[in-house]
Amino acid sequence: MTSEVDFEVGIIGGGPAGSSMAAYLAKAGVSCVVFEREIFPRPHVGESLVPSSTRVFNELGFLEQMEEARFPHKFGAVWTAANDDRRMYDHDWEGLEPDCRADLRFEERMQEGITQIYTYHVDRGKFDNLLLHHAHALGAKVYEGISVQGVDFSDPVHAAIKFTMGDQQLSTKVRIVVDATGRRTLVGNQMKWRIKDSVFDQYAIHTWFEGYDRRAMAYRDGLSNYIFVHFLPITNSWIWQIPITEEVTSIGVVTQKKNFATKRESRERFFWDAVASRPELYSGLKAAQQLRAFKDEGDYSYAMRQIVGDRLVLIGDAARFVDPIFSTGVSIALNSSRFAHKDILQALESGNFGRDAFHDYESTIRRGTRNWYNFISVYYRLNVLFTAFINDKRYRLDVLKLLQGDVYDDDEPEVLTRMREIVTEVERNPRHVWHDALGDLTANAFVTAAQV
Repeated sequence: MTSEVDFEVGIIGGGPAGSSMAAYLAKAGVSCVVFEREIFPRPHVGESLVPSSTRVFNELGFLEQMEEARFPHKFGAVWTAANDDRRMYDHDWEGLEPDCRADLRFEERMQEGITQIYTYHVDRGKFDNLLLHHAHALGAKVYEGISVQGVDFSDPVHAAIKFTMGDQQLSTKVRIVVDATGRRTLVGNQMKWRIKDSVFDQYAIHTWFEGYDRRAMAYRDGLSNYIFVHFLPITNSWIWQIPITEEVTSIGVVTQKKNFATKRESRERFFWDAVASRPELYSGLKAAQQLRAFKDEGDYSYAMRQIVGDRLVLIGDAARFVDPIFSTGVSIALNSSRFAHKDILQALESGNFGRDAFHDYESTIRRGTRNWYNFISVYYRLNVLFTAFINDKRYRLDVLKLLQGDVYDDDEPEVLTRMREIVTEVERNPRHVWHDALGDLTANAFVTAAQV
């Protein structure tokens, strides 16, 4: 570090993207600083991880802390449906036999660089705090309760991060800025790069329950601590069920904006009405104790025209947010740091801080998020197709690879191409037995935001 900058890299945001980036850089001997506007720990949504996250924990020496924290082990995932119309599910089309439920174990497919057969469910307040402290222990400077107003890129030698500390207006000079501000996308919005997703407009309302018997929705032994995704008879709507501890379960209802009332009382009523469409779940939750007030999240999905620029890299949710039905958020955050930090190290070594210096990261993360987007688009367009592919041995491991978070290598995995072809055929044939099961949310998804 020379006198012309205070730090080599300035990271705005201390969530999983920012803290993992700080840990990678500090571990490599790079001087870096993290500015986080909140005081950790704080509650946060996105409590279930996917196995690709374990690669990052391995590389950062963080797995031991994950085990010491006693986060519940996540061995797989389950999908259940309210619709049990046998006319739909009993139809055998080209060997595909869909069902109203499906489950997968992660150990069915081994992943390179990962020896565990499980990942984790996490209390995000605790998890995020541990990871941020780990970055600090590795050498990153961390400041919490700091509100960043923006970044000045006018100087050709450095960028200046503008922030307030108490009643003081201050700035820090850095060579490279990393925007890890999550869905706030602080610098991305400053650059006017954010694009509202024209297809997905999902909203969520969620809370925690203590004492819910997770066996209520488990159709066989050994599934109670999996993540559950419960399809609802309400179009394009679903419920998550995530273990937080042995006694505490996170429950959230995700639906389209048109179903999401403006008044809080109406939103809470919608939550219970949605849950009531799955009677076993409703009875179990009514017998449990609600621990937290309801919280809602809105305007889920968006893209960015750019995710890198001169002296600037956007990571995690600041770069792209896609509907969270497959627990993608934290995984994308961690893996974006995994990919981006390599370009940052190279830029610091070469002295090239232009947009082209971050090309490898940009192309990799765009490829991965595009695959996630297309996967989710197929899912919403035709739920029955998703369970059919899970339950078919020809496609099962290919679908599992996506669910494990290995989405960055191929421009489009073959299984996604096949799903796309089948959805198109069902769309074109009104007499197809699955035609009435088509959702209306993503009819044009493959030709819109998927291109970003």
